[in-house]
Amino acid sequence: MLRAYGDGNLFGEPCGEGPVRVIFLHGWARRGQDFAACARELADRGIASVALDLPGFGSSPLPTVAGGARSYAQQLAPALRAMGSAPFVLVGHSFGGTIATVIAANDPELVRALVLTGAPLLRSSPTRTPPLRYRMTRYLHARGVVSDQKMEAARQRYGSVDYRAASGPLREILVASVNESYEAELALVQAPVAMLWGELDRDVPASIAARAGALLHVAHSFRSVPGVGHLLPTEAPGELVTAVIEVLS
Repeated sequence: MLRAYGDGNLFGEPCGEGPVRVIFLHGWARRGQDFAACARELADRGIASVALDLPGFGSSPLPTVAGGARSYAQQLAPALRAMGSAPFVLVGHSFGGTIATVIAANDPELVRALVLTGAPLLRSSPTRTPPLRYRMTRYLHARGVVSDQKMEAARQRYGSVDYRAASGPLREILVASVNESYEAELALVQAPVAMLWGELDRDVPASIAARAGALLHVAHSFRSVPGVGHLLPTEAPGELVTAVIEVLS
């Protein structure tokens, strides 16, 4: 059953008895339900958890400020603090992994360990310059020459899958997120880090994890999971459970 956390605008699914020890943070356009199998197995082992719906996804309403992982971390930290059982193991998938990393850097007292999977912690390549036709359309739209409808058609033609699917504030949040890179936060993390990557992850390749690991000043590990893609929480939940048990032991 969903429960409200923080100021009542953040919802999550608690699982297990006793103090919460694990917080699950899902990826872009996903929801806390992705971790249901992980949470049930941990509960069977006596480990309570909460799988949050991040603001703007699932049951949690849009945030009041459109920002990337740094903004989300600022919004989530008070809710985690209010749970009263910190420090937690933060398990972050994709976008959730970047949020978890920022929380660990800025609010170390909240984090016992990080388990990260498919997290775009660093830019994979320099930002690509948009095609000339799109830039011209954007220029003319800003000056009132091109209509909103034609501008949106250009966005749909040239934007990424996530960008085309998002609209309004979520699109602003996505743009802010893809323009962030977390070198500074990785250097500040004080908790141990376990990185678990799908061998077939094409969205966020394992090379990102290798580069991120080189920036950490704490104990960290990396494991590749054969036959698994970007959606590791649903494709291989048992692997995440093993990683959580290891960082808790």
